[in-house]
Amino acid sequence: MKKPKLRELGEAVRAVIRGPFTLDFPRVSSPVAPSFRGIMVFEEDKCVVCGACAEVCPAAARELTDFPDRQVRRITHHQERCIYCGLCEAACSWKAIRHTEEYDLAQLTNEGYERSVEKELLLCEICDEPIATREHLLWIAETTGELAYANPTLAYVLHQEIEGVEPTLPTGARAAYRSDHLRLLCPKCRREVYLQEIWGY
Repeated sequence: MKKPKLRELGEAVRAVIRGPFTLDFPRVSSPVAPSFRGIMVFEEDKCVVCGACAEVCPAAARELTDFPDRQVRRITHHQERCIYCGLCEAACSWKAIRHTEEYDLAQLTNEGYERSVEKELLLCEICDEPIATREHLLWIAETTGELAYANPTLAYVLHQEIEGVEPTLPTGARAAYRSDHLRLLCPKCRREVYLQEIWGY
């Protein structure tokens, strides 16, 4: 039988006096670095569901879905697809996505891997196509200040927020009128309205 080496004997004595070198995982989590990118969470009150995070995600871990029948836009984070690259956090202008220090994904059920945020979706008053969420348009209007009134869509949303403006004509699929200029329209229908106004057809 080999005699123990002095180094090994020293480690054994230190372990008895100071305790084991390794942590008692999973009861005690090991500390993480300050810039560690752990499990990601949404700040629902900050998120405007603009879809910027879904555009930049290389792993398709973020999904933007519109529900026009309910006038809702949803952004979903599929945790099991996430590669923790941090691009979505960098692309979010509202700081609504943040990394936590949590890194242990092991669990017995598949619940909690998907996290989502839903916001009110505004639809075009002529063709019913989705435009953006109300909160997104209001944020743009707030950011651009008085220049927002140069954009009919932003001006309409601002006035609706302040005064409760209601549509003056029936909504739904129909041809654009010249009088539709100051209504909530998608880019396609707004171009048609401008053509009506400028060229008369």
